[in-house]
Amino acid sequence: MPTGQKLLAIYAGALTCVFAATILFGFSHSYPSDEFEEITVHRINVVEPDGTLRMVISNKDRLPGIIVKGEERPFARPQAGMLFYNDEGSENGGLVFSGRLNADGEVTDSGGSLSFDKYGANQIVQLAGVDDHTDRFAGLIVSDDSRRIWVGRNEDGNAMLSLMDADGRPRIRMEVEPDGTSSLSFLDADGKVVRSIR
Repeated sequence: MPTGQKLLAIYAGALTCVFAATILFGFSHSYPSDEFEEITVHRINVVEPDGTLRMVISNKDRLPGIIVKGEERPFARPQAGMLFYNDEGSENGGLVFSGRLNADGEVTDSGGSLSFDKYGANQIVQLAGVDDHTDRFAGLIVSDDSRRIWVGRNEDGNAMLSLMDADGRPRIRMEVEPDGTSSLSFLDADGKVVRSIR
């Protein structure tokens, strides 16, 4: 075999081996991966292959406003956290947290919230805890356009279960005070207690 043909055969064989190795090993991972012991960032965007935003992990300064179908509207957030987005790139929940002292030395914006939203609407489930100079509560909120269920601790330190009607008006309230005093109250549409059991 002439030298030129030998070189061509060697080249073709080597190219075939490289191509086979690429097929067998190179495409076994869809995306490149790296391993880090530590990473420092201000914001991470998780997107679909078409660029649709699905999650943002961010510090306070870089947390986005409200995003609906990829369009952002300004909205002030005093927290850092993680925001979730549905298949259309619209916000549908998140985990946010904060806490600091204001100029007067008062605790402000202290607490956190994990929430999930109804499609095209507001939150339907929220687990929240706030403890600062203006608010002090912790609990679970279930909503259906308006708040329907509250289970938690109120600002007075009472453990409470409150059930609301479709307009968000409390109708049944079960409560235990810090000293152990307990009650079950039934309320009318105006918030007046019509029956109470202690």
